[in-house]
Amino acid sequence: MASLIPATFSPHNILLIKLRHHGDMLLTTPAINALHQRYPQANIDVLLYQETRPMLEAHPVVRHLHVIDRKWKNAGRWRKLRHERDLLAAVRASRYDLVINLADQWRSALITRLSGAPVRIGFAFKKRDNAFWRACHTHLVSTDNHSQLHTVEQNMAALAPLGIAAAGAKVSMHYSQADWRQVQTQLQRHNIAAPWIVVQPTSRWVFKCWDDEKFAAVIDSLAQQGHQVLLTAAPDKKELAMIDHIRSLCRSQHVVSVAGQFTLPQLAALIDHAQLFIGVDSAPMHMAAALNTPCIALFGPTKLQHWRPWGENNRIIWAGDYGPLPAPDSIDTTTGQRFLSAIPVDDVIAAARSFLHD
Repeated sequence: MASLIPATFSPHNILLIKLRHHGDMLLTTPAINALHQRYPQANIDVLLYQETRPMLEAHPVVRHLHVIDRKWKNAGRWRKLRHERDLLAAVRASRYDLVINLADQWRSALITRLSGAPVRIGFAFKKRDNAFWRACHTHLVSTDNHSQLHTVEQNMAALAPLGIAAAGAKVSMHYSQADWRQVQTQLQRHNIAAPWIVVQPTSRWVFKCWDDEKFAAVIDSLAQQGHQVLLTAAPDKKELAMIDHIRSLCRSQHVVSVAGQFTLPQLAALIDHAQLFIGVDSAPMHMAAALNTPCIALFGPTKLQHWRPWGENNRIIWAGDYGPLPAPDSIDTTTGQRFLSAIPVDDVIAAARSFLHD
């Protein structure tokens, strides 16, 4: 366990580092919120990948987002070095008193060390047990119990040296009024009025997806009850093709695709005003949970302990309750196999009805 930082410590500028995917970034918000609560006078900045910026750009307590663009590596060696130099200069110019490195990359450790911050917290990852990693941080927090913790709890554990507990941690997703107005404008073009149900059947990983035919059956059942169903997805060719296929299988006319038409904050606005969200393990699922929209999350061979929706207003339907699943660490993430097939349509419909009739 890392030693406690004196209670008199009062940082003016804080940097939090996380270099992962969209859902991971959303699950850093409990740590951001807790830091703001403890140090309301402090400026809080975040270093993240460029593509995940939408997850935090509307957060009211985040002052600035430093970004790493993964396309830098394609720009040539000297241009890449220039980008890295400019990033480091911007970090150093911000004069951070506290850096919290939630990432496990060498790059994040080096930026932490070169930030000039007097207090630098990181995790004592087993794979980083060496002098360099230790030199980059002034406080290292044990990861021995990470396998038993949700990702939110793992992130919150990094705040333990500051005396900040994980109890009461809340995920938050933010969007602007302009985002909501854009959603309303788009829905008017489709002649859609509230209430609606959002169904996001897609994921960047096919192995996390349910059968198209089963999603179509659920949508038809909901439509027969008079519910308006909106299909959403990322603006990715494969995801949009999956949406088109599901629509072709639906008998009902009460299903409309707005897939690929919204930014992530706009999608958050849509989900925030929905009666219900139904989806697979994905960033929008975490957004629904963060927005406290009733959420049905379909899971396959994913580590539920780490990635279940965080909150109370959700229901998990796990394929492992209906048949054997491969171990999550054994999955070839590029596979086209869908491991959620064992989940029955009737159970998803029943879960939806229970939320809609509450």
